[in-house]
Amino acid sequence: MSFPERLVEGYTAFVGGRLREEQTRYRELAEIGQSPEIMVIGCCDSRVSPEVIFDARPGELFVVRNVANIVPPYAPDGQAHGVSAALEFGVAALKIKHIVVLGHAQCGGVRAFAEDAEPLTPGDFIGKWMKLMAPAMEKIGPRAEGEAPGDYLRRLEQANIVNSLENLMTFPRLSKLIARGEVSIHGAYFGVATGSLYVCDRNGGEFVRVAKAEHSEALNAIRF
Repeated sequence: MSFPERLVEGYTAFVGGRLREEQTRYRELAEIGQSPEIMVIGCCDSRVSPEVIFDARPGELFVVRNVANIVPPYAPDGQAHGVSAALEFGVAALKIKHIVVLGHAQCGGVRAFAEDAEPLTPGDFIGKWMKLMAPAMEKIGPRAEGEAPGDYLRRLEQANIVNSLENLMTFPRLSKLIARGEVSIHGAYFGVATGSLYVCDRNGGEFVRVAKAEHSEALNAIRF
């Protein structure tokens, strides 16, 4: 099979547009390297691109994505750990100042875990990965009587974000940097259908909508 034509078309548009407009920045990044202050741990869902949601320029965000935006707990067991490796590089090498765990509505991984879906393959890589969500499910408990499935899934999606924030604190070096105020961690939740963004209030654990006047006006002008 040939290289996807859609990607060729996209690259052509990139070369004629954004690359031309930001060529100086790309050259600087190539020469001096990257120095982003923000790391985003997001879901690999194609609808939730951090660079698009936050309108980021090249070199602004250090992004790692996986199924259901999960941060596993610290586990120096000699095995391969992709998220932990990215954290190690972001914290130790790039000296990032903010870590954002970005979850979203209608997350397929969260739904699969909640519904105890059948494995897609004999290896059941998704199922084994999603077991890391078990503490989040235990905290919110079973679906309440009369509670809509969508409401329960939203609670689980947000609890999963909080669980990942708690797992970040199990990394010794990172927890020390957070205690000294050198690194801050944040939870965020994106509404795919509405475009709304919610940020976790670490004190109360609630997710509060980012609703500046200009955001509200723009969102209200959209017809869903």
